[in-house]
Amino acid sequence: MATISELKNAVRETLESRGVLGQLKARIRAEVFSALDEHRGARPSLSHENLLINELIREYLEFNKYRNTASVLTAESGQPETPLDRQFLATELRVSEDASSKTV
Repeated sequence: MATISELKNAVRETLESRGVLGQLKARIRAEVFSALDEHRGARPSLSHENLLINELIREYLEFNKYRNTASVLTAESGQPETPLDRQFLATELRVSEDASSKTV
């Protein structure tokens, strides 16, 4: 019969191998930040410029597969859950995309 310690280790290893443990930790961090922010009062409104900057940061994080960090950024910054359209970003930032830049 397995001990509690062995069961904990088995569950931890399984969650880590599936990539779930990191997601759970990030979600817990995001919820903690959210709970702490509620007690500090309203956060300042998200300006158009900061919305664009945050979206670029989120795109960078997603591209590099830092999804846990991206979820914390989204929760803490008040960024919309749905990413902005890439074409909208390119237009707003006056960036022209070619075939090679669209893959990045």
